Amino acid sequence: MKVQVCIIGGGPSGLLLSQLLHLQGIDTIVLEKYSRDHVLARIRAGVLEHGFARLMREAQCGERMDREGEIHKGFHIAHDGVLDHVDLHKYSGGNSVIVYGQTELTRDLYEARDRLGGKVVHNVEDVTLHDLKSGAPFVTYRSGDQTIRIDCEYVVGADGFHGVSRKSIPPDVLREYEKVYPFGWLGVLSRTRPVSPELVYAKHERGFALCSLRSQVLSRYYIQVPLTDKPEEWPDDAFWAELKRRLPEEVAGRLITGPSIEKSIAPLRSFVAEPMQYGRLFLAGDAAHIVPPTGARGLNSAASDIYYLYHALSAHYKKGDDTGLDGYSQKALARVWKAQRFSWWMTTMLHRFPDRIPYDDHLQQTELSYLFSSETAMRLLAENYVGLPF
Repeated sequence: MKVQVCIIGGGPSGLLLSQLLHLQGIDTIVLEKYSRDHVLARIRAGVLEHGFARLMREAQCGERMDREGEIHKGFHIAHDGVLDHVDLHKYSGGNSVIVYGQTELTRDLYEARDRLGGKVVHNVEDVTLHDLKSGAPFVTYRSGDQTIRIDCEYVVGADGFHGVSRKSIPPDVLREYEKVYPFGWLGVLSRTRPVSPELVYAKHERGFALCSLRSQVLSRYYIQVPLTDKPEEWPDDAFWAELKRRLPEEVAGRLITGPSIEKSIAPLRSFVAEPMQYGRLFLAGDAAHIVPPTGARGLNSAASDIYYLYHALSAHYKKGDDTGLDGYSQKALARVWKAQRFSWWMTTMLHRFPDRIPYDDHLQQTELSYLFSSETAMRLLAENYVGLPF
């Protein structure tokens, strides 16, 4: 089989790029390690930057997002006994975010690929990238006892942190930067009405907490836990009790509890791989960078990669202009590192670190006090949260 672009990874990044390129007449194939049902069973964050929302509409995938998504013009931060509000709309020049579950977003992208007859192959094994520095790279994978070869002109690696794409870049070329945080987020999904119409981030002496939502009948809650904890060590009653302890009384009193329908612990990590291109291979999303979920930059950082690749590949095939492809890594990394900085800042400001000293506690208090006393600081928070320009 021969295509113009072979995309490794059938998550939202790979599917979105495939859809956008298809609409420009560029032939693609998406190779996914797992089944479609497995991909759609993943529970992930769903706070979308206004730029990401525009990209979904451009891909003709935004109708349900616009109909069912929750438009949020702000969020709350609970700290030191008070509940402060961040007015995103006011401080970002009228922008906002959309709360829309990543599972639903991925479902919309799959259905869009189905409508256009897009080529998405699931359950592929032993994916291998070949001749990436040549003008004719190819990808092989195994399906049962058969080895399939895909000849292509470019390869996009959107196959996540553990995927094969980044590992295909020689070690003497690749540079990796990583910070592992000494805690994780225990997350619970419940079929209950959200405690707040907007997200509530809580800094507490017992640890961080977050009240989020997927819809008006589906809530997502998190608490900071040690990395040694396991989900089964947290029965529902214990989770709800601990969450209430970390929330202001006015919020905890409104909390509706119920059986969890999903429970997991996500470790927190900051990671960047450089460069994001090697020959005819381009990395995107978690294959190249990961941020802590504080500040909701993960999926949105991937979207900016897709934006740059989409425009670079379109310019190549329609105009013969390779400026975007040649400069992809530098341009993408500039925005990636800004997202890293913002996620690191939000994480260090709101979490309790096990090795903290009283000096650190005072700095956190001062940071939050300054944030809510300075319009300049609020503007910096708001413009990063709603999304920096692509």
